[in-house]
Amino acid sequence: MPRSAVNENSRLALRIQPADKAVILRAVALEGTNLTEFILRTALREAQAVIKDHEQVKLSKRDSLRILELLEHPPAPNAKLRKAARAMPERS
Repeated sequence: MPRSAVNENSRLALRIQPADKAVILRAVALEGTNLTEFILRTALREAQAVIKDHEQVKLSKRDSLRILELLEHPPAPNAKLRKAARAMPERS
């Protein structure tokens, strides 16, 4: 089971291969920043992209048009949907 990466002291530790660290340090020097800022900025950007990819639904033009058509002209409810609606509690 994965361990939580968040500690109360807001520190994050990771193990890294020397060659990978050298690449990161070179990028840090080229950006003229420090290691913490570089890693934080890069990790946050990537984390936001991952979250966006998982929270957004990407549709083709055909699928988008189909959804718009269904929203404008929904199909009549079938027997299963009517039964489910009747089983719902009344709203007050």
